[in-house]
Amino acid sequence: MAKAQFHKNQRVYVKPVGTWALVEKVVPHWTKGLDEPLRIVYDCGLGRDFQAEELQAEEPLSESKTPAGVENWRVVRARNKWQPAEDCARHPVPGTYPVVITGEAEWGGWRVPGAEYDLDPAKIERQARQIALSPRLTAFAKALVDYARKSGEDIPASLTDMAHEAQDILTAIERTP
Repeated sequence: MAKAQFHKNQRVYVKPVGTWALVEKVVPHWTKGLDEPLRIVYDCGLGRDFQAEELQAEEPLSESKTPAGVENWRVVRARNKWQPAEDCARHPVPGTYPVVITGEAEWGGWRVPGAEYDLDPAKIERQARQIALSPRLTAFAKALVDYARKSGEDIPASLTDMAHEAQDILTAIERTP
């Protein structure tokens, strides 16, 4: 019995071809009398179907680098419904746009309007990465402020200035509008 290892519109590296592609279709091969498919292949739009072992998923940011207690926001790709992939070949990943997931469920978070993404895709991609990494940056700023407080007079003036700036940023983040 087989379980799907990749999903539709997931960006994968196709090892035999040596390129990145999107999974266009998940194709299960069924056998009469079985509740699950016998095997699953993936159509990536490259002329033939590929087995799971021929594909490699994108590596997400290592969770081991995420400090304990910090939210795990992440960037996923959503299918571009307002434009066919042929019309947006200049986009970083044609046919998709970034979505920042800010919760445990795969549906909550930050999205950008299609027209805005089309104006400057590189800018929106950078913003998505910035938003997804902001919990780690906040944790880093807190650690810097804590270090500066514990060190007292033993740290250089430039590091003290950075700690003051970090404290100002943290205050702005926590301030209720």
